[in-house]
Amino acid sequence: MQYTTIQLNNDCGIATITLNRPDKRNAISFQLVDELLSALDEIEHSTAQVVILTGAGKAFCAGLDLDELKSLLGKTRQENVEDSARMAHMFRRLYDFPRPTIAAVNGAAVAGGTGLATMCDFTLAVPDAKFGYTEVRIGFVPAIVSSILVWQIGHKIARDLLLTGRLFDAAEANRFGLVNEVVAPEQLMTRARELAAQLMENSPSSVQATKKLINGFIAAQLDLQIAAAVQDNARIRTTADFREGISAFLEKRKARWSGK
Repeated sequence: MQYTTIQLNNDCGIATITLNRPDKRNAISFQLVDELLSALDEIEHSTAQVVILTGAGKAFCAGLDLDELKSLLGKTRQENVEDSARMAHMFRRLYDFPRPTIAAVNGAAVAGGTGLATMCDFTLAVPDAKFGYTEVRIGFVPAIVSSILVWQIGHKIARDLLLTGRLFDAAEANRFGLVNEVVAPEQLMTRARELAAQLMENSPSSVQATKKLINGFIAAQLDLQIAAAVQDNARIRTTADFREGISAFLEKRKARWSGK
């Protein structure tokens, strides 16, 4: 398949997906969502044993594309539910992908970008990488990614990150357990491939079975939480604060919240 928003390379059992919108800081468009899902399908039917996810240019992923963000203001309730379900499917597909996944975070990974980076089994990041669940700063909710985040790092730290919407660096992400290793920029992809090679020394069937076992511990609860998150995600888009938050963000001004 020909891809526009990503690049897919399969070499010696390692599939590398590169988010390829450097002029947009690899922001998530709905086309990118579709292409990422298609790439994962393609990889699953290939001989690749490990997936590396990274970004082109200086950023890993800056979150939702501005044009897509604007379009949310004019969508119907049903369209919002469908969009939310589509995003949820992307994150869950990456989280549950049967083969090991490694995020090589080469720069900023904000909002949905943090989600992509932390859905992978392993997350490597350069020291200057920035993370943040910034949705509350624009009147949105990080409903879908929070479903998994709470399981990953616990309620107390999750409340800190989700309620403040603050940015945090790779060292702090490492302390939280969201980043496995902080790696020098010039060594990032080398280290990712080294880790991939280490994983490939093990039985592929055993690795896949072990990952399925781990994910299965919370699968039923996650199904319920993500279904609720999709509805919450769609519902918040109908609020006055959401409309104000998006407008303020696009107009580069301070939001005037009404609490409605």
